[in-house]
Formats: sequence, structure tokens, C-alpha cells
Amino acid sequence: MDIKLPPKKWYVRYRLHILAGIMAVGLIALLIKVSIGPRVIRINADSVQIAQVVAGEFSEYVNAEGTLQPIQTVKVYTREGGFVESMPLQDGALVRKGDTIMILSDPELLRTIETARENWRKQNRNFRTSMIEMEQRRITLAQNILQTKYELKRLEKEHSLALEEYRMGIRSRAQLEVADEEYNYKMETVRLQLESRRQDSILNTIRMESLEDELEESRRQLVNTEARLSDLIVTAPADGQLSGLSLEPSQHITAGTSIADIKRMDQFRMRLSINEFYIDKITVGQPATITYEKKNFPMKISGVVPEIKGGSFDVFLVFTDSMPDNARIGKSYQARIELGGQAQSTIVQKGNFYNYTHGSWVFKVNESHTHAVRVPVSIGRQNPRHFEIIEGLAPGDEIIITGYERISDADEVVLN
Repeated sequence: MDIKLPPKKWYVRYRLHILAGIMAVGLIALLIKVSIGPRVIRINADSVQIAQVVAGEFSEYVNAEGTLQPIQTVKVYTREGGFVESMPLQDGALVRKGDTIMILSDPELLRTIETARENWRKQNRNFRTSMIEMEQRRITLAQNILQTKYELKRLEKEHSLALEEYRMGIRSRAQLEVADEEYNYKMETVRLQLESRRQDSILNTIRMESLEDELEESRRQLVNTEARLSDLIVTAPADGQLSGLSLEPSQHITAGTSIADIKRMDQFRMRLSINEFYIDKITVGQPATITYEKKNFPMKISGVVPEIKGGSFDVFLVFTDSMPDNARIGKSYQARIELGGQAQSTIVQKGNFYNYTHGSWVFKVNESHTHAVRVPVSIGRQNPRHFEIIEGLAPGDEIIITGYERISDADEVVLN
């Protein structure tokens, strides 16, 4: 007789499924833990550089290579247009102020000068002719006045005689009146002639001033026109090196054309590019130096171009004292720009870690040099050799400063 067995518990029946589920959950948990947990990278200790944080003197400066340029470039322009007749100097020549660079010819200017000369000769002839005519008129008028005065004196005597004869009864009243009228007529004639001569003298003075002005204007035009001949000779406006002269004989150029540059050679400036990190720390007037043959040559910042291109901006330096003996255009030197004075600080040697961490964290190495872990830091100033540590590290600590291109994604580094 069969015995009815009691039913199995559910967890007994499904024990294998439960066991498999528990293992699956554990595996998933392990995977999650691995994925979200600290990432550990093993590297060879010799493949990275470790530096110690120290306390020492820190001065902020930046080194950059720059190229000498002329401190001033003077443009050479033509004052007159014309055809290139000759060029005594060639491109690249050293010139002194006033040296002849080019000689032009302009037939039209020669015709203009000849016209001005003819106009001046004509004005000169007109002036002399008018002077002679005015003098002749003056002489004629003076003669007329002299003649009239002579006749007036004669009539005056006749009038006195007529008056005496009238009193003696020899002349009648009518005859005396005729003598009076003729005398008064001559008196008025003399007065009018004298007034005419006065007005004529004023007119002659005005006319003479006008003629003199016309003659002077004609002379001035001739002088100015002839002076243009000298402008056909293009000379150097300053001392320096001639640059950019590329004209051909008989080539025609117009007035006001820039034909060349003159680069000043007595003084130079240096142009250099600096990392944009320093753009807020560079100002005009800051000191700088270059070293040549173990001798320092002081300079200062004369200009800053604030536009950033390719992660850098341009700065100009000028010499404040002597220059190196081999200074010339295009010569390169390493310049050091001082950004601040020396001060005691916590510093560490520079490395490429800053490019990957932006100075917000580093890998700090343990005492046995077997592990390194991320620690937050604050980086302050920097110079070409050191970073200044504001917080996060203390003198004696050691950090990895290179190799961050391989370990920047890790949380912990194992040094083999």
C-alpha cells in the first residue's frame, strides 16, 4: 500500500534556481563594484618621474625666445610721379639720411616749369611797362599843373592891374568882371588838377601794389614749381637698412607711392610669444633680461598685444642699456621676464601633470614608493622650473609629475 508523502517546501523544490539567482546577483554586484570602484593602474616606476615637494625661494618669471626687429620702420614715399631714371642704391643697402635712393624723370613737370617761367617773364614785363606808364602819366600831370600855375600867376598880376585900372577909371566894371572870371577859372582849374594828381597818386599806389602782388605770386609759383624738380630725387628720410625696393628702370610710378622701407638699425626691439596663462601678469614696463656670452643685457616690456592666437600672445621688449655685439635683425635670444620678487614658498618641480589636471589634483606617492593616490591640490604661481603649491601638499611629500597621459584616468597607481 502506497504511503502518501507530504509535499516539499517551495524553497526545497526551487533551491537550485535560488542558488543560481544568488550567484547571478553576486556576480552583478561584483561587476558594479568593479565598474564604479577605484580604478587601479599598474605601471613601471621607471616610466614616470617622481619629485619631492620642498620649501624654498620662489621667484615668478617666464622664459621665451624672441627675435630682434627694427624698433622703427620708416616708409619711403615719392613726392612726385614719373619714370624711374636710375636707382643708385639696391635693396638691403645701409643708407644715411639724405642718401639718394632713386631719380625720376617727368617731361610733363618740365613743361609746367617752362610755362611758369614764361608767365613770370610776362608778369615782369607787364610790371616794368606799367611802371613806365605811371611815371610818364605822373610827369605829364606835373607839367600840366606847372603850366597852369604859371598861367595862374600871370592872371593874378593881370587881375591886380585890372583892379588898379578900374579904380583909376581906366577900365570899366564889365572889363574887371571878365578879369575876375578868368582868374577864378584858372584858380579852380589848378585845384582840380591838384586833386586829380592826388587821386592819380592813390590809384597808382593801389595799381603798383596789385602789380607787385601779381609779380610776387608769379615768382612764388615759379619757385614752387622749380622746387618740384628736387622732389624727383627720392632720398632716405632716416638712417637704416633699405628694404622692399623692387622697381625697374623706366617704370612709371605716381606721386605718393610707397617704394621701400627703411629699418632703423641703431635700436632694436624683440618680439616673443608667451603662453596665455601669463596674459594677466604681463604689463608694459616690467623688467626683462637676455644673456649673451655670460653677460646680462637689461630690457623692459614696451608693448603687449592682447590678442590670443594658438594659446599665446605677443610681447615686445626694448633694450634699456647696451645691446649684444652681434645684435642684428632676425637674431634670436632667450629672454627672461620678471613677474615678481623672490619669496619663501612651497614648491615642486614642473612636469606635464598640469596639462592633464589643470593644477587641481596630483598623484601623491607613499613612503615606500609602491602606490600613489589622487590628492586635491591648489597650484599658485609658476616659473619655467617650479610650481608654487598653495595647499594640499607639504614639504617632504613626493608626487608623480610626468606620465599623466597614461594614468590621468586612474584613481590609484601601483608602482612596480
